Amino acid sequence: MAHFTVIGLGRFGVAASLELMHLGHRVTGVDSDPKIIEKYVESLTEAVICDCADEAALRELDLASSEVVLVAIGEDMQSSLLCTLALKNLGVQTIWVKASTKAHHTIVSKLGVARIIHPEEEMGIRVAQSLNYPMVNNFLTLGDGLYIVEIHIKPHLHQTTVGQLLGSLQDSGNDEQTNVARSPKGKVAVLMVKRELTVFSKIDSDFILHTDDALFLCGSRAELKHLAPRLV
Repeated sequence: MAHFTVIGLGRFGVAASLELMHLGHRVTGVDSDPKIIEKYVESLTEAVICDCADEAALRELDLASSEVVLVAIGEDMQSSLLCTLALKNLGVQTIWVKASTKAHHTIVSKLGVARIIHPEEEMGIRVAQSLNYPMVNNFLTLGDGLYIVEIHIKPHLHQTTVGQLLGSLQDSGNDEQTNVARSPKGKVAVLMVKRELTVFSKIDSDFILHTDDALFLCGSRAELKHLAPRLV
């Protein structure tokens, strides 16, 4: 269980705070609006009224105990930048910042924060990917053109083997060292299969898939796209 501080309790900050609480962490929520603090005081570990742009006021908070301080201030770019600068001056080690514009991103990037978040842009990309590939339940970008995708097996693929599924990419094979089924060029690998409460982590080409299995694949965008028609 970790401790996080979320500064700015707008819709994004509240959603992040409540999900962290749901995941079992301790969360200190910080906002300058007393009404917002009063609204969420019972939902968070701690809720504090604070002028987030005031370094002296932030110094009164126990920020050193936080794994990450998330600056979730929305449209007020000036307050967000002043808050971030104050946190840097106070020696906060790990700072994540929500950026609302390209200019905001550019300035924050000069401050050396750990991560800059664009929630609207990132969600827009996820929605577009879901519309384009409705069989993909979740995906994670690894960089260098690689993705991890979660796919739920449709009824028409019930009793299909992993080898038959990857066969749409030519003949499937197994990595003898890792016991991971993959396409011949190694561009698509089956990481695991989740079936209700059971997780199978050693998947070979003879593994039989069932309807509603969650299949986790890792591969290049081109190869996953080539596989997509088999999964619809």
